[in-house]
Amino acid sequence: MKMGFDNEKYLNLQSEHIRERITRLGNKLYLEFGGKLFDDYHASRVLPGFQPDSKLKMLLQLREQAEIIIVISADAIEKNKIRGDLGITYDLDVLRLVDAFRTQELYVGSVVITQYTGQPAADHFRRRLSAYGIRSYLHYIIEGYPSNIPHIVSDEGYGKNEYIETSRPLVVVTAPGPGSGKMATCLSQLYHEHKRGIKAGYAKFETFPVWNIPLRHPVNVAYEAATADLNDVNMIDPFHLEAYGDTTVNYNRDVEIFPVLHAMFEQILGYCPYKSPTDMGVNMAGKCIVDDEICKEASRQEIIRRYYQALCDQKKDVMGSKEIVYKLELLMKQANIGIEDRKVVPAALMRQENTGHPATAIQLADGRIITGKTSDLLGASAAALLNALKILGNIDPDQHLISREAMEPIQTLKTEYLGSRNPRLHTDEILIALSMSAATDQAARLALSQLPRLESCEVHSSVILSTVDEKTFKRLGMHLTSEPAYETDAIYHK
Repeated sequence: MKMGFDNEKYLNLQSEHIRERITRLGNKLYLEFGGKLFDDYHASRVLPGFQPDSKLKMLLQLREQAEIIIVISADAIEKNKIRGDLGITYDLDVLRLVDAFRTQELYVGSVVITQYTGQPAADHFRRRLSAYGIRSYLHYIIEGYPSNIPHIVSDEGYGKNEYIETSRPLVVVTAPGPGSGKMATCLSQLYHEHKRGIKAGYAKFETFPVWNIPLRHPVNVAYEAATADLNDVNMIDPFHLEAYGDTTVNYNRDVEIFPVLHAMFEQILGYCPYKSPTDMGVNMAGKCIVDDEICKEASRQEIIRRYYQALCDQKKDVMGSKEIVYKLELLMKQANIGIEDRKVVPAALMRQENTGHPATAIQLADGRIITGKTSDLLGASAAALLNALKILGNIDPDQHLISREAMEPIQTLKTEYLGSRNPRLHTDEILIALSMSAATDQAARLALSQLPRLESCEVHSSVILSTVDEKTFKRLGMHLTSEPAYETDAIYHK
């Protein structure tokens, strides 16, 4: 993979910038952490070279100064809200985050349950936290939020929330997902700290949109594509332009809420430390782009991938949102790209047309495109995966890495003992069979050793894949898209 982003520079520059902000704001900073702290694969896809755990590594450089507050809304607990990328509820993700932070020796100070109105599920979750030895606090719905500032910034507003006891200069406020109440938690703490005579500040850490690159830069357009379901829109920060005469990029929600935040700061602190939403941010990602063209192309590919994802989501759910698809089509036009710019798309479709069977195409790091089709033994994705490993290992394309005799018992297991109607091997099954062959066959062993070289390769399937195949490609770090079509006309699909 060609690198367009200097990750080491980012880690050092970002941690130093946060230290500077802590010092400037009185040695107590509440840092609202947007996006994913762990496994930020979107950032790694659009900024090649950005490591998925970069933000975590950056925090580790501040380990001695930092403590973490995890925020979850009582409403999300009550409704069993699911985190889509992990398939677990928000309350379970809080526990996962606590474990993950502790594994990295990061101090988790407490969990805050926001928008609390006596929900029984929230009470149950709080008792569960207590049993694990985790402190929790309650924050309440404030009437008139966010417009009735005199009421919000009063003992009947923020003052009604429980004060969160913290002990370190950097307090990172994070959450399982959007809408959890991170910003309100930070501002509530500023109110309580001010009442106690403690000087504290607030800043926001959002990776996207990148404030110091153009509005219509593909990296920023890719962020709009990623948040198409939230209706986020990138825009020029008018407050920053007026204050400094500089053009910077922010997104609509921060721009819309800034006048309210400005008034809240004045009410709490007597002044506002920021002149614009951009001022509040601490993101240094834009200063670490070392090859702009590489990042642009990676972002164009991400926009197309998001478009295909929306098409497939709509196909899977007949009530799916057409508006999201329309918005992504518009973003593709703005980026001056089409599906033909994703080279694996025409390759997979042509292979399907020529063979009459579903097909999969894989683009290797050097640009070569390898295809595979469905056969009696293998699904198209499994065939393409084997073919790609042969090419990477310089193995004769006609050489059988796994004998038919080795595959047939697996097919028997699937159909006769496990009740599957599909005898063909999925990607996970073919990799298990390959690993078994590798014990005695040198070519199979060589092919298996090529798996790490598939990371960041592009994949396209002419049909919607099974969940098993999707997960296998994801675990290999490959970037998958599929045509919004099923292999059969059935109306129920696993």
